[in-house]
Amino acid sequence: MPFGKFNLKGKTALITGASGLLGQEHAAALLECGARVVLTDLTIEGLVKTKEKLAKSYHSDLIIIKMMDVTCREDVCRVLEHFIGQDISVDILVNNAAIDPKVNGEGGLKETSRLENFPLEQWDLQVSVGLTGAFLCSQVFGSKMADNQNGGVILNIASDLSVFSPDQRLYRKNDRADEMQPVKPITYSVIKTGLIGLTRYLATYWASEGVRCNALSPGGIFTGQDDIFVQRLTSLIPLNRMASLDEYHSAVQFLCSDASAYMNGQNIVMDGGRSVW
Repeated sequence: MPFGKFNLKGKTALITGASGLLGQEHAAALLECGARVVLTDLTIEGLVKTKEKLAKSYHSDLIIIKMMDVTCREDVCRVLEHFIGQDISVDILVNNAAIDPKVNGEGGLKETSRLENFPLEQWDLQVSVGLTGAFLCSQVFGSKMADNQNGGVILNIASDLSVFSPDQRLYRKNDRADEMQPVKPITYSVIKTGLIGLTRYLATYWASEGVRCNALSPGGIFTGQDDIFVQRLTSLIPLNRMASLDEYHSAVQFLCSDASAYMNGQNIVMDGGRSVW
């Protein structure tokens, strides 16, 4: 159990996109501080697997799973009403849900990740999950926090691409013509930058009711990417390496606890120094 102001015993944290790579890590970080966590995602299968994985290290009674579609306000309200009926207050909201399009260059004859060819339906889908979803969850759960005596915390998970543009050279394939090169899609940068605007807005909107909002912008995480990509990326990072999966735990614990009680409206960029080089 952590000491002092990092202690989250008695607090309930709801995490969106909890079955994903980072969602599981955020849950582990908050469980380590004694919080009860509500894991939400679209499919029950992913949630069950995530709970089973976390329950190997943390008490299963502190892990609740709940299907929720962040793009549907009625569904988000349904989850809130469920917990109100259980006399459970959501004290911490981690807006983590996102569609992270992987750049693999296998898009066929016409690379659809490129701006010229990017499908409108993909724009709508990715924005609805990553940005509209964060707005809806903040609107529903944040409003309830503002009505409580104890306020609450909203943490938006952004990206280092909230502060600089993607370096498309990272994804370049030597056997492709320029117009066929895969790129990081425009949606990811727009969504993650938009989350910073949402963070600033929310930080001032409910401040008098004790609701704080900050953002965390992680850099690249090593998950077995190919050597060429890793070499290209690490050459841009002063620490000369990508992050490990658990290296954002302490930042999440800080931002979601009273240890950061006087921090509000900030974007914490943890990218090994890439954004300052």
